[in-house]
Amino acid sequence: MITLVIARHAKSDWGSPGLDDHDRPLNDRGQRDAPVMARRLADTGFRPGGILSSTALRARTTAAVFADVLDAPLTLDEGLYGAPAATLLAAAAASGHDAVMVVAHDPGMTVLADRLSGGGIGHMPTCAVATFTWDTDDWDVATATDPTTWSVDTPR
Repeated sequence: MITLVIARHAKSDWGSPGLDDHDRPLNDRGQRDAPVMARRLADTGFRPGGILSSTALRARTTAAVFADVLDAPLTLDEGLYGAPAATLLAAAAASGHDAVMVVAHDPGMTVLADRLSGGGIGHMPTCAVATFTWDTDDWDVATATDPTTWSVDTPR
Protein backbone atom coordinates (compact mmCIF):
# COMPACT_ATOMS: atom_id res chain seq x y z
CA MET A 1 0.00 0.00 0.00
CA ILE A 2 1.22 3.49 -0.85
CA THR A 3 0.40 6.36 1.50
CA LEU A 4 1.04 9.97 0.57
CA VAL A 5 0.53 12.73 3.11
CA ILE A 6 0.74 16.33 1.93
CA ALA A 7 0.84 19.27 4.30
CA ARG A 8 0.78 22.93 3.50
CA HIS A 9 3.23 24.85 5.66
CA ALA A 10 1.91 26.43 8.85
CA LYS A 11 0.88 30.10 8.98
CA SER A 12 3.77 32.43 8.27
CA ASP A 13 4.72 35.92 9.32
CA TRP A 14 4.08 38.68 6.78
CA GLY A 15 5.13 41.45 9.20
CA SER A 16 8.74 42.10 8.19
CA PRO A 17 8.95 44.55 5.28
CA GLY A 18 11.67 43.70 2.81
CA LEU A 19 12.01 40.11 4.00
CA ASP A 20 12.43 37.73 1.08
CA ASP A 21 9.47 35.37 0.63
CA HIS A 22 11.76 32.34 1.00
CA ASP A 23 12.88 33.58 4.44
CA ARG A 24 9.49 34.21 6.08
CA PRO A 25 9.25 32.44 9.47
CA LEU A 26 6.17 30.95 11.10
CA ASN A 27 4.02 33.36 13.07
CA ASP A 28 2.61 32.56 16.53
CA ARG A 29 -0.37 30.68 15.10
CA GLY A 30 1.88 28.64 12.83
CA GLN A 31 4.12 27.75 15.77
CA ARG A 32 1.04 26.53 17.69
CA ASP A 33 -0.62 24.69 14.79
CA ALA A 34 2.36 22.66 13.52
CA PRO A 35 2.87 20.55 16.68
CA VAL A 36 -0.89 20.04 17.08
CA MET A 37 -1.27 18.79 13.52
CA ALA A 38 1.86 16.63 13.79
CA ARG A 39 0.49 14.93 16.90
CA ARG A 40 -2.89 14.41 15.24
CA LEU A 41 -1.20 12.81 12.25
CA ALA A 42 0.94 10.62 14.54
CA ASP A 43 -2.25 9.51 16.30
CA THR A 44 -3.47 8.03 12.99
CA GLY A 45 -0.53 5.62 13.04
CA PHE A 46 1.14 7.13 9.96
CA ARG A 47 4.90 6.56 9.98
CA PRO A 48 6.62 7.87 6.86
CA GLY A 49 9.83 6.49 5.46
CA GLY A 50 10.72 10.12 4.82
CA ILE A 51 9.48 13.69 4.76
CA LEU A 52 10.26 15.95 1.81
CA SER A 53 10.09 19.70 2.28
CA SER A 54 10.55 22.91 0.40
CA THR A 55 13.62 24.84 1.49
CA ALA A 56 11.58 27.94 2.39
CA LEU A 57 11.91 28.70 6.11
CA ARG A 58 8.17 28.38 6.83
CA ALA A 59 7.97 24.98 5.12
CA ARG A 60 11.15 23.51 6.53
CA THR A 61 10.22 24.68 10.05
CA THR A 62 6.81 23.02 9.70
CA ALA A 63 8.40 19.87 8.28
CA ALA A 64 10.94 19.71 11.11
CA VAL A 65 8.11 19.62 13.66
CA PHE A 66 6.45 16.73 11.80
CA ALA A 67 9.79 14.93 11.42
CA ASP A 68 10.42 15.20 15.15
CA VAL A 69 6.96 14.00 16.18
CA LEU A 70 6.86 11.22 13.56
CA ASP A 71 10.53 10.27 14.09
CA ALA A 72 11.13 10.44 10.34
CA PRO A 73 14.10 11.63 8.27
CA LEU A 74 13.67 15.04 6.64
CA THR A 75 14.99 15.90 3.18
CA LEU A 76 14.97 19.50 1.93
CA ASP A 77 14.34 19.96 -1.79
CA GLU A 78 14.60 23.42 -3.33
CA GLY A 79 12.52 22.17 -6.27
CA LEU A 80 9.47 22.00 -3.98
CA TYR A 81 9.48 25.78 -3.37
CA GLY A 82 6.50 27.07 -5.37
CA ALA A 83 6.24 23.73 -7.19
CA PRO A 84 3.18 22.78 -9.22
CA ALA A 85 1.09 19.75 -8.28
CA ALA A 86 2.76 17.46 -10.82
CA THR A 87 6.21 18.21 -9.39
CA LEU A 88 5.02 17.57 -5.82
CA LEU A 89 3.56 14.18 -6.78
CA ALA A 90 6.63 13.25 -8.83
CA ALA A 91 8.91 14.05 -5.88
CA ALA A 92 6.86 11.79 -3.62
CA ALA A 93 6.98 8.98 -6.18
CA ALA A 94 10.74 9.40 -6.65
CA SER A 95 11.35 9.26 -2.89
CA GLY A 96 11.46 5.47 -2.91
CA HIS A 97 9.15 5.30 0.12
CA ASP A 98 5.76 3.56 0.25
CA ALA A 99 4.79 6.04 2.99
CA VAL A 100 5.96 9.60 2.39
CA MET A 101 5.04 13.12 3.43
CA VAL A 102 5.52 16.30 1.39
CA VAL A 103 5.46 19.78 2.97
CA ALA A 104 5.20 22.67 0.53
CA HIS A 105 3.15 25.65 -0.65
CA ASP A 106 0.03 26.79 -2.40
CA PRO A 107 -1.19 26.83 -5.07
CA GLY A 108 0.51 23.47 -5.75
CA MET A 109 -0.75 21.81 -2.57
CA THR A 110 -4.39 22.75 -3.15
CA VAL A 111 -4.24 21.73 -6.81
CA LEU A 112 -2.73 18.35 -5.89
CA ALA A 113 -5.16 17.73 -3.04
CA ASP A 114 -8.13 18.71 -5.19
CA ARG A 115 -6.97 16.49 -8.04
CA LEU A 116 -6.29 13.45 -5.87
CA SER A 117 -9.59 13.85 -3.99
CA GLY A 118 -11.63 14.13 -7.17
CA GLY A 119 -12.61 17.69 -6.28
CA GLY A 120 -13.39 16.87 -2.65
CA ILE A 121 -10.67 19.13 -1.24
CA GLY A 122 -11.23 22.58 -2.64
CA HIS A 123 -8.63 24.37 -0.54
CA MET A 124 -5.65 23.46 1.64
CA PRO A 125 -5.46 26.11 4.37
CA THR A 126 -2.18 26.63 6.18
CA CYS A 127 -1.09 23.53 8.13
CA ALA A 128 -3.78 21.38 6.52
CA VAL A 129 -2.84 17.70 6.22
CA ALA A 130 -4.29 15.50 3.48
CA THR A 131 -3.72 11.74 3.36
CA PHE A 132 -4.11 9.59 0.25
CA THR A 133 -3.74 5.81 0.01
CA TRP A 134 -3.56 3.40 -2.89
CA ASP A 135 -3.92 -0.39 -2.78
CA THR A 136 -0.66 -0.87 -4.65
CA ASP A 137 3.06 -0.85 -3.92
CA ASP A 138 3.87 0.63 -7.33
CA TRP A 139 4.17 4.40 -7.59
CA ASP A 140 3.66 4.20 -11.37
CA VAL A 141 0.22 2.73 -10.73
CA ALA A 142 -0.49 5.19 -7.90
CA THR A 143 0.38 8.26 -9.96
CA ALA A 144 -1.84 7.05 -12.82
CA THR A 145 -4.93 6.11 -10.78
CA ASP A 146 -7.22 7.64 -8.20
CA PRO A 147 -6.42 6.92 -4.55
CA THR A 148 -8.44 4.24 -2.82
CA THR A 149 -9.05 6.52 0.17
CA TRP A 150 -8.37 10.09 1.13
CA SER A 151 -8.93 12.36 4.11
CA VAL A 152 -8.12 15.90 5.14
CA ASP A 153 -7.53 17.48 8.53
CA THR A 154 -7.19 21.18 9.28
CA PRO A 155 -6.15 23.04 12.41
CA ARG A 156 -9.45 24.94 12.56
